[in-house]
Amino acid sequence: MEDLFSVRGKVAVVTGGSGGIGRMIAEGLVKNGVKIYITARNEERLNAAVAELSMHGECVGIPSNLSTIAGVELFATSFSQHEDKLDILVNNAGAAWGADIDAFPENGWDKVMDLNIKSMFFLTQKLLSLLRKAGTFNDPARVLNIGSINGITHNHSRNYSYSASKAAVHHLTKHLGADLAGNFVNVNCIAPGIFPSKMTASMLQEEAAVVAGIPRGRMGTPEDAAGAAIFLCSRASAWMTGHTLVLDGGQVAAA
Repeated sequence: MEDLFSVRGKVAVVTGGSGGIGRMIAEGLVKNGVKIYITARNEERLNAAVAELSMHGECVGIPSNLSTIAGVELFATSFSQHEDKLDILVNNAGAAWGADIDAFPENGWDKVMDLNIKSMFFLTQKLLSLLRKAGTFNDPARVLNIGSINGITHNHSRNYSYSASKAAVHHLTKHLGADLAGNFVNVNCIAPGIFPSKMTASMLQEEAAVVAGIPRGRMGTPEDAAGAAIFLCSRASAWMTGHTLVLDGGQVAAA
């Protein structure tokens, strides 16, 4: 029981790991003894994150553009040159787009769908053989998808493709969770509420109003994101697959 929440010695990939919730999860994992590989499109931000995270443990950066299948395949090939198995895949990379419904553009729809759901499925597919090698009956490999409470409730904004993509993430998690359980690969999801990030920066200009809508009275913290991820990647959650853990300070419950 004393090692129930241990992730020490595991190998993880965190996409979009240079900022936001991905960075929070990556930091939590590396501080708890996980060797992490982070990827992002912006090499300057990626290198800065690697330098900071490496102060806490092993961190390797692999630049990539996961919005295309070619980019997904290139990343999977690059990672497989470093490791012969993968314990944890955190599918966090994502994008958002907001516009009035009458003006919402096709490229705004496709950009979000390609990165938030299409690349999530195909990166999992391309790394599945390495996940299968890592998983055991008592401690499966883990795929951790990052969804959103926007995929559960109406948030009264104009991010149509984002909310649709996150609802798809939640359902894909169920589908893969059931299909891959026999492969010793657990698939679960975190649906975050409001955390400080580049994506929520414009919203947080009205921070007092935002916090007023959260029953717990505050935004999410790095400890909240890391704690949920560590639970879903440790022995403590070995019998949990196909589920979405809502991490939002009570917003969905109060909606």
